[in-house]
Amino acid sequence: MGDWGSGRVLRDRNAGLYLLGVVVSGFGTTAMWLVAGVWVKSLTGSDSLAALTVFTMWAPVLAGPALGVLADRLPRRPLLVAACLVMAVLLPALCLVDSAGRVWLLFAVLLVYGICGTLHEAAEAALVARAVDVRLLGDFNGLRMTAGESMKLLAPLAGAALFTRFGGASVALLDAVTFALAAGLFVLLRVDRDAPRPKGPPTDPRAGGFARALEGGRQLWDSPVLRPLVSAAAAVMFLAGINGAVVYAVADDVLGRTPAYVGVLYAVQGAGSVVSGLLAGPLLRRMPVRVFTAAGTALFALGCGGRALPYEAAALVGSALIGAGLPCVLIAALTTVQREVPDSVVGRTAATANTLVFVPNALALVLGAGLVALVDVTLLLPVLTAAGLAVSLLLVTAPVGTVTSGRAPA
Repeated sequence: MGDWGSGRVLRDRNAGLYLLGVVVSGFGTTAMWLVAGVWVKSLTGSDSLAALTVFTMWAPVLAGPALGVLADRLPRRPLLVAACLVMAVLLPALCLVDSAGRVWLLFAVLLVYGICGTLHEAAEAALVARAVDVRLLGDFNGLRMTAGESMKLLAPLAGAALFTRFGGASVALLDAVTFALAAGLFVLLRVDRDAPRPKGPPTDPRAGGFARALEGGRQLWDSPVLRPLVSAAAAVMFLAGINGAVVYAVADDVLGRTPAYVGVLYAVQGAGSVVSGLLAGPLLRRMPVRVFTAAGTALFALGCGGRALPYEAAALVGSALIGAGLPCVLIAALTTVQREVPDSVVGRTAATANTLVFVPNALALVLGAGLVALVDVTLLLPVLTAAGLAVSLLLVTAPVGTVTSGRAPA
């Protein structure tokens, strides 16, 4: 990986501390994400209410541009610490959820969970751009993706075991402890670097809150570098949402396996994401960022097509390709935002990008659930492949902006 690989990231004090915080808090978050729906289902017997737990945690992403303004206006490291401490204090309240009549408390906590998570993502994007060497941003974001995906392989098992043995309150307490530990790690960060940042006009202090919230969108739209990357990421995540909605049909209708086999497909997909995260930084330094994004999009598209074939080997390879391709698209977009956007608006720009990228994914999950009932999955998946390859082709053939590479400045 050369002199600026993953080892250099881990030797960087700030990067190492932050990644450790991500691993610790990510373990609790992933466990809670799984258990919340199971908890609601066990108390109410309602599949609809169980599904709403995921929506409740995702809903604050819609307010990403507004929450991103807070991440730019408030000190970023204290904001990260405060978000973690709020959840560490709030999660133990879920010990009171012991009947269907108190499920509302779980939903209230999950809503705050989503708000803190959206704030955290925006503050993180801005803080990391200052605290981590600009030449390490691609490697850092790749390792962060690897850390998150690794937790998805381990935490659900731990969460399910705890829930089965001790109930949902035990998982809430575990999550609270991980948030408290992460807060302590974030306190140790030293944001004392004055890394070069892109020049940009200062934000007008007289601008209203709505105008400030729109500033992130303006940064994305006005940039010939960011606009195609974020647009491509939104398109790919829309396709990924449909792909995710039909995964149970792949297991049942295509492979003739039980729904539990979906866990195998997701595990292989997660392994592909781990590998992709480790390689992202070195690859971003060796190829233009659009080519890197297009390659990831093509891998994802081919993986969707592989799942349409009635062979387990093809489904497993397809899952690995999907896992390897999706992180490339997300890492490229985030890293470019951190490098290209003026420091005063990094938080709101990153939050706006997250909104534009992940809202299509949520909408596509709903659309995919309807489509799979009307269209044979072996016909639907090749359509996703064709659409993904078209996005990949557009990325490498469209006019290029003034900055065409993810390589760090000399």
